[in-house]
Order: sequence, then C-alpha cells, then structure tokens
Amino acid sequence: MKSLNNMVSALVLGGLVAMSSSVMAQDDAAAPAAPEPDLRAEAAENLNELLEFVKQGQVTEASENRQREQRFAAAKANQAQMLKDAEAERAREERRSAELEDTFEANELLIADKQEQLRERLGALTELFGHLTAASGDLKSNLEVSLVSAQYPDRGLFLEELIDKMSTSDRLPNIEEIERVWYEMLREITETGKVVSFNTEVATASGERAPRDVVRIGAFNVIDTEGNYLAYDNDHLAVLPRQPSGNYTSWAAELANASSGMHRFGIDPTGPTGGSFLAAIIDSPNLEERWHQGGYVGYAITAVGAFAFLLAIFRVLVLTGVSAKVSKQLKSDKANDNNPLGRVLKVHEDNPSMDLETLELKMSEAVMRETPKLESGLTLLKIIAAVAPLMGLLGTVTGMIITFQAITIFGAGDPKAMAGGISGALITTVLGLLVAIPTVLLHTLVNGRAQRIIHVLTEQATGIVAAHSEASSK
Repeated sequence: MKSLNNMVSALVLGGLVAMSSSVMAQDDAAAPAAPEPDLRAEAAENLNELLEFVKQGQVTEASENRQREQRFAAAKANQAQMLKDAEAERAREERRSAELEDTFEANELLIADKQEQLRERLGALTELFGHLTAASGDLKSNLEVSLVSAQYPDRGLFLEELIDKMSTSDRLPNIEEIERVWYEMLREITETGKVVSFNTEVATASGERAPRDVVRIGAFNVIDTEGNYLAYDNDHLAVLPRQPSGNYTSWAAELANASSGMHRFGIDPTGPTGGSFLAAIIDSPNLEERWHQGGYVGYAITAVGAFAFLLAIFRVLVLTGVSAKVSKQLKSDKANDNNPLGRVLKVHEDNPSMDLETLELKMSEAVMRETPKLESGLTLLKIIAAVAPLMGLLGTVTGMIITFQAITIFGAGDPKAMAGGISGALITTVLGLLVAIPTVLLHTLVNGRAQRIIHVLTEQATGIVAAHSEASSK
C-alpha cells in the first residue's frame, strides 16, 4: 500500500511541475517570478498530505494569476492612452502640414511676382549682365594661364566673386566691379606688348624656390638673367628642366641683361595659349636620344655600320697605295715584286723562252692570283649593305610588338605614348638605311678602285702575250 501511495505521489508531482513550467513560460518577462514551492524536496507520506500539497499549489497559482491579470489591465490602459496621444499628435501635424502648404503656395506666388518685377526693372540690363558674366568667365580663364599673372598675381579672385554674385538672383554687380573687369581686360592687352623686368619667386630644377630677377616678353615668354626659359604653372614660375638647344639661351641672356635697344630673341608664338610650340621643341629628342631609342638592335646596327665604314676606308687606303705602286711599275722597265703588276710581269721575265700557250696560262694564273687580294672586303661590304636594312626591320617589328603589348595592358587612351612607341620602333629602320646606303656607296668606290687595278693587270698580261706571239711568229 505504501508503494502504491509513493507511485501516485510521484505522478501528481510530475504533473504539477509540468503545469508550473508552462504557466511560468507564458508569464510577462518583466514581472518578478513568485517563489515556487519546492515540491520535490518533500515526499507525501499518505494521500491526505498529497491532497494538502495540491491544494496549496492551486491557491498559489490563483494568486499569481490575479497579479498577472492586474498587470495586463494596467498595461492595456496605458496603451490606450498612448494611442490616444498619438492620434492627437497626428491631427496636429496634419493641420500644421496644411498651413505650411498654404504658406508655400503663397510664397511661390510672391516669388513669381517679385521675379516679374525684377525682370521689368532690369530691362536691357539682363542681357548686359549675361554678357558680363560670359566675359568675366573668359577673362578668368585667360588670366589663369597668362604670363602677366606672374607679375600681377591673384587677379582672378575678384572675378570668381563677381561670377558668383551674378549667378544669384538677389545680388547685382556695382559700377566699380564692372569697371574693374574692363580695366583688367585693357591691362592684359597692354601688358602683352611690353618687355618688363621684375623680381619674383622662381623654382629651380631641383625644386628649391628663391627670389630672382626675371624678364617677361609680353605674354609669350619669361626668362631669367642667366638666359633660362621659365614655365608658368599653378601661379608659380619654374626653370624648364630642359632648355632649347642652339643660340636661344645666349640670346635670352643678352636680352635679360640689356637696358635698351633691339636684340635677337627666340620667342614662342603660342605662349599666350600655353607655350605648346616651345614645349614641343624641348620635348623633341636630339640625335643621341633618338639613337638610344633604337635599343640593342640599334646598337648592333651602329656597330655593323662602323665596322663597314672602317673596312671601306681601310680598303680605299690600301688600294690607293697599290694603285700608286702599279703606276710606278708602269713607268719602270724592270719588274718589282712589291706590287701586283710587278709580280705578274715577273712571270715573263723569269721565263722568257716559254711557249705562247704556257705563257698565256701562266699570265692568267698570275692575274687570278692577285685578284682576290685586290677584291678583299668587297663581299663583306655587300653583305653588310644587304643585312643592315633587314636588321632595321627586325628592330621595327620588335618595337611594334612591344608597343601593341603596352596598348593591350594600358589601353590606347594616350595617343602620345603610342606615337612615341611607334617612333622609337621606326628608329631602327632609319639606322639600317643610314648604314646600308653609305655602305653601298663605299662598296662601289672600293670595287671601282680594285677593278681599275685588275684591268691594268689584265691589259698588261694580254699585251705581253700578244708581244710574245708576234716575236714567235717572226
């Protein structure tokens, strides 16, 4: 019987614990949880005690439920009050919105009326102010790049303020501002015809700034007392990193240190528009820089050309000396073996009783033996004249491949970079032609001298054979 009571007690306690957990999960999270009786800590001895435990749990749950209902009722009352306040606030804002819309419409009508009054009162001044705004904008753009601004800085500040003022509809320029625009335009025109000297800050090629006396030639160029051309950029003067070649710098120094008179000077006609002509001249590479643009192929072509030139000069000198010895041999009755003609004639002198057929063969053999010595280097010159253009073409093709690879990587947005690459690639073709054309001429010169000597040898050998034939026939 006791075991049966214990089993029933355990089942009832499990149901109470489950019911208590479900109720606690549905309770408000903000409310403090009431202490739960520790039913597991006690064990009912009989059914009466178990009944008493169940009764106490029902009383506790009823009390907790009443507290929850009170809290829910209070919260519901607060929410109703908040909803009422929000509806009242929305009504107030709607009334305020309607008032603002009425005010906005009234202001639009007032603005339209005022603008119409402004147009009527301005009359022809509207067109005048439009032209003034356009003229001020153009003048501001010109003053920003004008060399005159190096002497008179910050001339465009008032133009910015004037343009901003005329861009609005509530402010108008005064007479002083309009007259100043006219004054600055006349001053710019006047200063373009003057050669003046003034002191200002100049940046050197290393970036250091120091005051220096400079001379401004109208709006075209600015130079210093040493004859260096200066560039004007971002309201500052700077010495050009590369000066124009020739006598331009000496002429500039002479003009900068002169006090009066007429002086020669190299002027940039595009100075007022940015000095693009001077920049193009300065950026143009000289002969040495163009030669370096050819790269390794260009160096190889130059080496081959130098070798061909030295070989041709050497052969010309040698053949000139041989020609002089042959001419001397023609005037001598005795064969001398220090020249080709003497060695050919010595064949007859050494064998005077030789028959005609053998003599003819010996003389031809002697001439043929001398011919390779006289024509030495001609084949090499001919090969160089033919190979040099091909080497130039090789360098051009290689340069074009590199240029197109750069276009593939960086795009064709910069035509100057692409044109520079193509120009550098064509340098090798120019070098190849510069080597081939003189080499062909030198080959012709050397070959002509050699053929003249060979002709003399052949002529003399034929004459000896003919004389020997006549002597034998007699």
